[in-house]
Amino acid sequence: MSPILGVFDSGFGGLTVLRALINKLPQARFAFLGDTARLPYGSKSRRTIARYAAQSAQFLVREQGAEFLVIACNTASALALDAIQEAVPVPVLGVIEPGAEAARAASRTGDVLVIATDATVQSHAYAAACRALGLRALEMACPLLVPLVEEGWTDHTVTAQVIRIYLDQLLGEAAAQGLNPDTLVLGCTHYPLLRPLIESAVPAGMRVIDSAEATAETAARLLSPLEAGNLPPAAQVRCFATDSVEKFERLGSRFLDRPVGHVELVDLGG
Repeated sequence: MSPILGVFDSGFGGLTVLRALINKLPQARFAFLGDTARLPYGSKSRRTIARYAAQSAQFLVREQGAEFLVIACNTASALALDAIQEAVPVPVLGVIEPGAEAARAASRTGDVLVIATDATVQSHAYAAACRALGLRALEMACPLLVPLVEEGWTDHTVTAQVIRIYLDQLLGEAAAQGLNPDTLVLGCTHYPLLRPLIESAVPAGMRVIDSAEATAETAARLLSPLEAGNLPPAAQVRCFATDSVEKFERLGSRFLDRPVGHVELVDLGG
């Protein structure tokens, strides 16, 4: 049997990472956990985020048998990756470093923009990852985008206007700092659902990097030693949530771009 890939998020957005993983590894087995009872992580302390994320990782490894973990949550990747790695004895991949590496591969000027949630921007995790790769990164929080996605307004004129306002401000700040950005990183797992609107709003020639896609590509590369003969004929997915499985089933299909099927309720404690 092929190993189980555990995928964890604080909510629904990480399903865009799972979708990209299924596209890259269409015959793999997945266990996805959305810690919906305790979201949003961004309003919690680093210590609490680390505790929640470690508990979720341990559930996937100890109870579901995951042998490789993808942390499909920018906040947890930014603030709790070390804690997760200490909590479980399997390889752990976050979403931030793959996004930064994809930006380095795409950028010619070495200047990149990052849009994300408040918590991710305040952590400066993308800026640090980009700086380690020789890039200059300017980050900006776009707090209105997540609720617009969850409302289903992914092709609404209001959403397009909000995106343009954010990007105009970000590009203005880049110009004021003497930057010449040619790459934009989507630093939130909700944002892939807005990619068409974002691509229509960026300057001509600017590359848009989907950190979900970049993470899936990295995971597929790390898992390449898998033998095809050991894989099931089609992806097998089990989804778990810590609260409101009905909402998860309803919203999840939008993020996953396919029915999520039956979602199992789990209790990870306080």
